[in-house]
Amino acid sequence: MLRPILVACALALTACGHAVTAEPPALARTQPSSSSQSSSPTPAAAVATPEVCALPDSGFECAFQKRIVDAKNYAETRPGSVGIVLRDRKTGVTWRNDHAGDMTWTASTIKLAMVVNLLERNRSGKIKLTADDRRLMTAMLHSSDDDAADTLWKRYGGATFNAAFPKYGMTDLVAQKGYSASFPYWGFEKCTTNDLDRLINYVLDTVPAEDRAYIVGQMRQVGPEQQWGVWGPDSGAKNGWSEEDGGWVMNSVGFVGTDERYTVAIMNNLKGEGDYDDGRVTDTEITRILFR
Repeated sequence: MLRPILVACALALTACGHAVTAEPPALARTQPSSSSQSSSPTPAAAVATPEVCALPDSGFECAFQKRIVDAKNYAETRPGSVGIVLRDRKTGVTWRNDHAGDMTWTASTIKLAMVVNLLERNRSGKIKLTADDRRLMTAMLHSSDDDAADTLWKRYGGATFNAAFPKYGMTDLVAQKGYSASFPYWGFEKCTTNDLDRLINYVLDTVPAEDRAYIVGQMRQVGPEQQWGVWGPDSGAKNGWSEEDGGWVMNSVGFVGTDERYTVAIMNNLKGEGDYDDGRVTDTEITRILFR
C-alpha cells in the first residue's frame, strides 16, 4: 500500500507546484505589455492654414491685394463713377476696375500730353521752343494754368497735338464739340482712365531721359492747386478738374515712389452727385488706401 500512496502524493505535489508558480490571471491583466505601450496614439502635427489672397490672379502681393479691394470698395461708395488703373512698373502687373474704360472729360490732364508733344517736336527739330514757351509749359504742369495751355495750343496747332496723342497711348481719346471757336480744343476732350495710365507710362518708359527728368521733376513739385489725388511726399501728379454740363469731373494721374515704381490713374465723373470737394477727397483717399 505504500507505493500507491507515494505516487499519489507525488502527483499532488506536482499539481500544487503548477498552481503556485503560475502567474495570477488578475495580475497579468493589470500589467500592460510593451507592445500596448508603443501603440499609444501620438498628437497630430499642426498644419498651417494657407493664406487666402483677395485677388489671386492679379499678380500683386497678397497684402497689396487687400488694399486694392479696399480702394475698389471705397470708390463704389463715392458720388458718381470712378475709374482706377494701378500699375506696378517693376513687375509689370496691372489692375483696373470696371470703370477704367468709361469715356470721361480729360479736364487738364491733357496738358501732360501737350508737354510731351512739344518736347518731342522740339527734339526732332520740327519746332524750336523759346524761353517763353518753356515758361508756359512749366505753368501748365505746376499750376495747371489754362491761359498757358490756350497760348501753346494756338501757337503750335491744336490739330497737330491731337494727331499725336494716340502715339502716347491715348487711343480712346476723342475731341468733343464745345463752346470754343476752334476744333479740336484741349478743353473739350474725352478719354478713359486706361488712356491716362498709358500716357503716364509712356512718359516714364519712352520719353528721352532729359525730357523725362524735366516732366517728373515738375510733377513732384506742383503748386497747392494740385496737391491732392495721386500727389504726395514721394509722388508726382498732373491733376485735372472742371465743372461740365453734366457735373464736376476730378481726375488725377501720376506715380508713387522715389523710383516711380507705381503709376495710378483716377478719373472721377461725379455726374451731378457731388462737387469739387467730394471729388478731391475721393481721389486722395483712393491713393491713401493703396499706399498708406
